[in-house]
Amino acid sequence: MASSLFTRTLLGHHRLFHSASHSLCQKPQIFSSLFNRGIEHLRADPAYTKYKASGWVPRAMASSVAGARAEFTTQSVSTNEPVVSVDWLHANLKEPDLKVLDASWYMPDEQRNPIQEYQVAHIPGALFFDVDGISDRTTKLPHMLPSEEAFAAAVSALGIENKNDLVVYDGKGIFSAARVWWMFRVFGHDRVWVLDGGLPRWRASGYDVESSASGDAILKASAASEAIEKVYKGQAVGPTTFQTKFQPHLVWTIDQVRKNVEERTHEHIDARSKARFDGTALEPRKGIRSGHVPGSKCVPFPQLLDSSVTLLPADKLKNRFDEAGISLESPIVTSCGTGVTACILALGLHRLGKPEVAVYDGSWTEWGAQSDTPIDTSS
Repeated sequence: MASSLFTRTLLGHHRLFHSASHSLCQKPQIFSSLFNRGIEHLRADPAYTKYKASGWVPRAMASSVAGARAEFTTQSVSTNEPVVSVDWLHANLKEPDLKVLDASWYMPDEQRNPIQEYQVAHIPGALFFDVDGISDRTTKLPHMLPSEEAFAAAVSALGIENKNDLVVYDGKGIFSAARVWWMFRVFGHDRVWVLDGGLPRWRASGYDVESSASGDAILKASAASEAIEKVYKGQAVGPTTFQTKFQPHLVWTIDQVRKNVEERTHEHIDARSKARFDGTALEPRKGIRSGHVPGSKCVPFPQLLDSSVTLLPADKLKNRFDEAGISLESPIVTSCGTGVTACILALGLHRLGKPEVAVYDGSWTEWGAQSDTPIDTSS
């Protein structure tokens, strides 16, 4: 059975996509731009403003004119940097070993459906990575890291191999894509990058998006969710094309955080808002106490992004952590509400030359729900 997320989406939006679902072989349509909340066409802005790529990667001089070719390949990208520009991706989109993942995920109160939005508009050829679906089925905590076997089965069902270079994006700019970037790194795949500015930057740059209500990508996404369920039920799954190599130092458990409260071996940075960190704002999930882990410091994740939701340059990132009193010489663990935006902190720290940052997977949803975990407030 497909996950409940896929079931709700594919059934609930049947009418919206009925005309496009008659044939699985139907070719996707290309649009210059689309509204996030519908399928109305927007005329692409003729005044294309070129986005400046980061200095670490060769600038993509590719134009939007058909036939333009770049003079570099995916091999020119350094894994020392965690993001790539939309210009770079546009120039390399047809590289045979490059795969693009739409990892959009939204908070429940946003009332946005990532699968529906993927069907309406996505980067051409992108696969859909279900953050909620590719997760641990043995816990009630949301979208926790799955087992190695489960991750390998799901990623293999998506058609991903270890030889692939991966670019992950989301519908906000930099948000849930950082989580999936971290997941692949936890399982030993380093050739993975986040698309700087995500789908909004891609569209603002005048690049085409693809619309498809059905087809191979949706079937693969559903197959990935089914593979996860089979693994946790002890059932056989299809052939594995992706081999994992677990990196335990990149993911922390609640016991490690407890120990760090006492020993303070790691700087603990919380990506939630200052109000939630201080305990002056209620947590969005019921039954979760307010406050923060004793000894932790607050760097709200939006502080690492500019107004176009792209990652700040290294000097400005360093200033953000300096202002919070964080020593970059120390080992670091990050957390947030459910382990999503903590990965944005890890992304920024990676740019600063700290690739070994751990993420507390359960984050505040786990810590704040316990009756025996210590909590501080700043009120």
